[in-house]
Amino acid sequence: MNKIQAPKGVHEFVPPESGAFEFVRTTLIDSAKGAGYGLIELPVFEDTELFTRGVGESTDVVSKEMYTFEDRGGRSITLRPEGTAGVMRSVIEHNLDKGQLPCKVWYSGAFFRAERPQAGRYRQFYQVGIEAIGLGDPEIDAEVIAVADRAFKNLGLKRYRLEITSLGDAQSRAAHRVDLLKFISTLDLDEATAARAAINPLRLFDDKREEMRAAMASAPLLLDYLSEESRLHFTRVQELLTLFGIDFTVNPRMVRGLDYYTGTTFEFIHPDLGAQSGIGGGGRYDGLMAELGGADLSGIGFGIGVDRVLLACEAEGSITEKIAEEFGLDLFLIAMGQEAKASVSVLLNSLRNSGSRVDMAYGDRALKGSMKAADKSGARFSMVIGADELASGEAILKEMTTGATRSIRLDSFTEHFKEIRAK
Repeated sequence: MNKIQAPKGVHEFVPPESGAFEFVRTTLIDSAKGAGYGLIELPVFEDTELFTRGVGESTDVVSKEMYTFEDRGGRSITLRPEGTAGVMRSVIEHNLDKGQLPCKVWYSGAFFRAERPQAGRYRQFYQVGIEAIGLGDPEIDAEVIAVADRAFKNLGLKRYRLEITSLGDAQSRAAHRVDLLKFISTLDLDEATAARAAINPLRLFDDKREEMRAAMASAPLLLDYLSEESRLHFTRVQELLTLFGIDFTVNPRMVRGLDYYTGTTFEFIHPDLGAQSGIGGGGRYDGLMAELGGADLSGIGFGIGVDRVLLACEAEGSITEKIAEEFGLDLFLIAMGQEAKASVSVLLNSLRNSGSRVDMAYGDRALKGSMKAADKSGARFSMVIGADELASGEAILKEMTTGATRSIRLDSFTEHFKEIRAK
């Protein structure tokens, strides 16, 4: 009988890699928590209309990549391809916009896009995101960017770069749209590209085809059309990032992949990841809440790809030691004989209750096989307990990396080991 395998394009995380995945995700979340963001837990599927209205019909996400199906009640349902639209729907539904503003939330989980699988791009992928909703202060823009930057620094990443731009306000985009459409009318576009440009001409800046990159090289840039208010806002964001010590470059051609972005927009890029170099990004989405039936409030957020950040950490070798500290075993116990098994099981439970990370050799392995298991466990210490150790009340604690040993009393081992592992 054939084995059943995971669907194509799904990247599963199993031990030991899952420890690194968990460490990256936790570090991203901790940065959000440290800035006052609270958890919002969202459904993994929504009414399809949420994404067609909120994300934009001209985007590849909506037109090509969504997993959409009809449920038993005849409703069109879509597995979430991104997080912001769902957050906004929830904020409106639960009246979070009626409380203290800004409403600051974080989320994490799996997202789904029917893309061609490749390194760093999966059909089921994982994100950590934050949203700050309700105020349009440039200080909030800078805070959101700083939350991501702080997380990357806490992961030890050094080779990433931050690119930012402004997509302006409605006045800015209206002035730019006139000249951009004039320019696009001079291009020889295929039917699908022309249709996409008719809905949102900015989408052509995001076209990855070389011929379109060349065609758009001399297109008018939105940064040159910013209203005075938008220009001052973007200037203030840059000033704050400089004060924060966050390096950045202005990329006037950035539009990102979703239609709801306005004003400050940004992306973090890691050069070691090849074609899929983006590790996270986001921006302001003024008008999205009103489009989804809520109040006309500002908002800004980001989505960071846990999968891609993990690849960046592996490329830089930045978290190997941190993972060992965070998830590695403190002690591996080996019981020799049935009588020792019961005593070791009791000791193991006592150690775990005291906060130590401990495992033991199960089954009836010989000493040699049990020591191999201790080596593979990555534990900092190991200890063998048999009839002789039980009789004497003492055992030998071995430090696995150095081979150093010490004799230690079993009746006071739990308390004594807390001091040992703290050193």
